[in-house]
Amino acid sequence: QVQLVESGGGLVQAGGSLRLSCAASGRTFSSYAMGWFRQAPGKEREFVAVISWSGGRTYYAESVKGRFTISRDNAKNTVYLQMNSLKPEDTAVYYCAASSAVVSGDGEDFGSWGQGTQVTVSS
Repeated sequence: QVQLVESGGGLVQAGGSLRLSCAASGRTFSSYAMGWFRQAPGKEREFVAVISWSGGRTYYAESVKGRFTISRDNAKNTVYLQMNSLKPEDTAVYYCAASSAVVSGDGEDFGSWGQGTQVTVSS
């Protein structure tokens, strides 16, 4: 497993942008598919985006498609989530996660999770 640490969350006005980063420990980062999930207060955790091992494949939740971009730098053991045109409904704790098995939007396929970073979008 890898250890994951997210950063980059904060408070932003609607329409603004944030970039989240997730730094991974270990030498096998490039063998993991990486995902971003989020959980708003009182709601279930939901899938946001996932990127394949090499970065060649990406998938997004419909709610963020066209606004968010997931990317990775395997040389830096880091995955990013660029969030543009933020909306109040994007407010949540954002988690990055690693899967050694599949490129998936199902949180059950991810064995390693970060501690989360809070994103708050004001209207």
